[in-house]
Amino acid sequence: MNIAIVSYHGCPVARLGEKDTGGMNVYVLNMAKELSKLGNNVDVFTRRHDITDPQIVPLSENSRVIHIPAGLISEKKHNLHEYIDDFVEGVLDYSKSNSYIYDYIHSHYWLSGLVAGKLSDIWNIPHTATFHTLAKTKVRARTGEEEGLIRSESELGIMASATGILVLTEAERLDINRLYKIPLDKIKVIPGGVNTETFYPEDKITSREQINIPNKLTLLYAGRIEPIKGLDILVDSFNAIQANLDAQLIIVGGSLEGDDVELKRLKTYVKKLGILNKVRFVGSVPQEELRYYYSAADIFVFPSHYESFGLVALESMACGTPVVASRVGGIPSFIDDAETGYLIPMRCPDPFIDKLEILLSNQDLRENMGDAALGKAKIMNWETTALRLMDYYEGLLSKFHMMKAG
Repeated sequence: MNIAIVSYHGCPVARLGEKDTGGMNVYVLNMAKELSKLGNNVDVFTRRHDITDPQIVPLSENSRVIHIPAGLISEKKHNLHEYIDDFVEGVLDYSKSNSYIYDYIHSHYWLSGLVAGKLSDIWNIPHTATFHTLAKTKVRARTGEEEGLIRSESELGIMASATGILVLTEAERLDINRLYKIPLDKIKVIPGGVNTETFYPEDKITSREQINIPNKLTLLYAGRIEPIKGLDILVDSFNAIQANLDAQLIIVGGSLEGDDVELKRLKTYVKKLGILNKVRFVGSVPQEELRYYYSAADIFVFPSHYESFGLVALESMACGTPVVASRVGGIPSFIDDAETGYLIPMRCPDPFIDKLEILLSNQDLRENMGDAALGKAKIMNWETTALRLMDYYEGLLSKFHMMKAG
């Protein structure tokens, strides 16, 4: 099968942890590679985001990223919908000039859904839409981010016109049904996974030496630095416990260079609390180095206000590190409360503090939860996700052609 994946604003080979790069990029990258291993040809179309980007970046023998110019490289995300038609034309020009015909198209995020909707009509092929985040869910979670009417109306239109909708958790399936009135039988759940060849336990002391941090109790956060991630809760919780424990907080993500407004605000807040000597901001980290951070940590802390899935928490579990996370979105789908970690009500610092103190003061409990977390992560791999996704594609493709014939 020739598969076109559209990830308009999120390039799967971009540096992770910076603005607009995160779990979706990881998902697209791993699915492209795994689907190609199953005998498919996979092209990922994404917007050119850097002047040095080559047009084509090979991912594996039968998968590649194709960069398409659309708007200025410096264009802000909230303006990208204005260049949808330019991007569509770029994809069409590429496929025509290379005499390439696609059998299936899968979009990621609402902007990509607008692109794929047009392409699926032109190519007369089925379209599966995956949103990763939803405007109405983010508004309900009071993330502090504005979600315009254009986005919510576009999401509804994409859901109505797409051949199928794929989500990573049952929680998102129910949200789409409840908030957008889309029939449940149009929405398929296939959980995400983790690359266990990249993420596996390393020795804790060796890992701390590898990333050059002191050998002491360590809390870790990894991900984008945005208000939606609840990092104020993390900093406040750490501030409450650090006076009685010789501990440190490592924050991975964001750009240490340039104008990262939220990162600067967070650093200012940490300095105001007087704990800058115990909190380390390391910026974004290459994917292959992350396992040392996960392995160096005693606890991975994930206080998000909203997560459609939460891949970084699963990566941490694959390195044998227990997780203390908000009970939101898709996180409860793979974290077993009081077994692989703890689930905490959103925006509630006191329960976070309680669970962190319990874990930090009990090494046996941390190790037992870490072992359980590792066991859970091992059964959630990308190979299994790709096999299930391929079955889904084939079923929807067959249904699509039967409807056309009849």
